[in-house]
Amino acid sequence: MNDSWSPRTRAILAGRPDAADGQPANVPLVPASALGLDYSREVGTPTWAAFEEAVGALEGGTATAFASGMATVTAVLDLLPAGATIAVPVYSYTGTRGALDHAQKQGKLTVRRIEPTDTAAWITAAGEVDLLWLETPTNPTLDVMDLDAILSAVAQSERRPLTVVDNTFATPLGQQPLALGADLSVHSATKFIGGHSDLLLGVVVAGRDDLATAVREARTRTGATPGTLESWLALRGLRTLGVRLAEASRTAEFLVDRLASHPAVTRVRYPGSGAMVAFELADGDAAERACAKLELIHNATSLGGVETTVERRAHLPGDSHVPAGLLRLSVGLEDSEDLWRDLERALGA
Repeated sequence: MNDSWSPRTRAILAGRPDAADGQPANVPLVPASALGLDYSREVGTPTWAAFEEAVGALEGGTATAFASGMATVTAVLDLLPAGATIAVPVYSYTGTRGALDHAQKQGKLTVRRIEPTDTAAWITAAGEVDLLWLETPTNPTLDVMDLDAILSAVAQSERRPLTVVDNTFATPLGQQPLALGADLSVHSATKFIGGHSDLLLGVVVAGRDDLATAVREARTRTGATPGTLESWLALRGLRTLGVRLAEASRTAEFLVDRLASHPAVTRVRYPGSGAMVAFELADGDAAERACAKLELIHNATSLGGVETTVERRAHLPGDSHVPAGLLRLSVGLEDSEDLWRDLERALGA
């Protein structure tokens, strides 16, 4: 793999068999419960390995695939001793916060919640906690955390807490946390990496060999292994991530401009790039009415697919602290004018 090639090119080439050796152009499906004397749970399969090689090449580390994004969260928490303290953004993925809350109720962990953009508080936490769970942009508020400042503070801290970045929204093409100094980068590959709303998969990328070994051992212990078909589909989705993300980002920017000038919209949240947009209406009732009027855009909880989806997060258990009128929009690949007409009609409600 040539280091001078762009991430978009590497996403297409990484993990492919060597065609010069007469191998197929794409890694085949290898459904195997055991390879020789070893369970595939312990050693993986060629299909998993190809996906892991590709993601690792993009993130600059060693990747380990899991059965779901939530399985990656569990694996990372498994690295911590009992009684560890974790700092997590107030606004972040519901599943992550739920897992942390559950562990805290059981007395296994202490959780500290910090505003995503309160960089000073994160820098302070770098000297006081055992793990910083960073997520940027955040789900669903799209706050951007100052990774440079926070990770620099960690590097200078005597405590040197473990640092994890949920890179699901940014994707490996938009952000490389390991290059900034993070220990681990995690993804719900269910979202943008898979890109077609047809699989559940997670991946952890480690920047150090000891962490990569620990993460893989955690997968073996829990049995949270990825499915063969899911791994194959996720790798196929990764190949087109560059063109999908570029097109969806262009449409997102178009919609952000229109939303910002609409009288029913009180605030637009957009980090300046990417396919995720959040915008706020006057209150929860207005947001619910708008969702009910949408025809082209799907009301759905997931994101990162070729179809545009919207969700009012505040109505979900665990997300009641999210602004009531906030709608999270995952922009897909439909025609931008069609999407705006659908939004404009719904906003008129």
